[in-house]
Amino acid sequence: MPHPPRTILDTIGNTPLLALRHIAPASGARVLLKIESANPTGSMKDRMALAMIEAAEADGRLRRGGPVVEYTGGSTGVSLALVCAVKGHPLHIVTSDAFAREKLDHMRILGARLEVIASEAGRMTEKLTRDMIAAAGVIAGRTGAFWTDQMRNTDQLAAYRGMAAEIDAQAEGPVAAFVQAVGTAASLRGVGEALRASQPGMRIVAVEPAESAVLSGGPTGAHRIDGIGAGYVVPLWQPEIADAIETVPTAEAVAMALRLAREEGLFAGTSTGANVVAALRVAARLGPDARVVTVMCDTGMKYLGTLGPAAAAQA
Repeated sequence: MPHPPRTILDTIGNTPLLALRHIAPASGARVLLKIESANPTGSMKDRMALAMIEAAEADGRLRRGGPVVEYTGGSTGVSLALVCAVKGHPLHIVTSDAFAREKLDHMRILGARLEVIASEAGRMTEKLTRDMIAAAGVIAGRTGAFWTDQMRNTDQLAAYRGMAAEIDAQAEGPVAAFVQAVGTAASLRGVGEALRASQPGMRIVAVEPAESAVLSGGPTGAHRIDGIGAGYVVPLWQPEIADAIETVPTAEAVAMALRLAREEGLFAGTSTGANVVAALRVAARLGPDARVVTVMCDTGMKYLGTLGPAAAAQA
């Protein structure tokens, strides 16, 4: 009989994998969605936050009760706030008004101290990303806090390899493609590399905002898809990992997030909307027996302030 969890951190992972029933390509290929909203903060980032903190604790970079600092669009910050609250680490977060207010409030409720940097009309840009990183570096230097530095931290890859093992066990057959949006690129790499090792013929498809398609060789730009599209080629990105890159406009990502809620009962954010748009494109090119796996990155409860008005506009 399994032991009950000792803390909320023991409930991270082992999330469901569900097939979309109504939103499907004409070819009949199945799109399977990893329901990461089932994690404690409603986000896949719970996995990586726990992995980064525990790795630093284990090798001495983070002492008992030591402070932590990070820059984040929100989900990583909320996940770090949860982990740090349970483990007793003070947390200083650098974020921006470009991101969902619900995420910022959630971080504060969990005890994080926030420095909020102003954006350009509420949009994600390369300059904003770099300004946030610079501010986190200053705080780390001034306070001596452990800087998780998610754009460069490879400790998180282990967490996503664990997610791949779950997908392998849950998919009930071979996976033809794995589709995932790129923020730090850690989830694409960790899950994709592990799935490819067990299923050598599988395709890995990266997703990025059409308005800032830098991985595809386009110019940097501004978009409103939280958590992805930093506006430059991020350090953990490896071009050889992706067999293809799909670009998705913000408007399509928002529309798909609303469709998922209304047609599947799955309330997710805009990065999930982008994932599903891209996964449907990939599935349409495959046969009816194929399985395409993508990720429900987080819960739509983090985006009520943005998805609510979008839904009202469609009413």
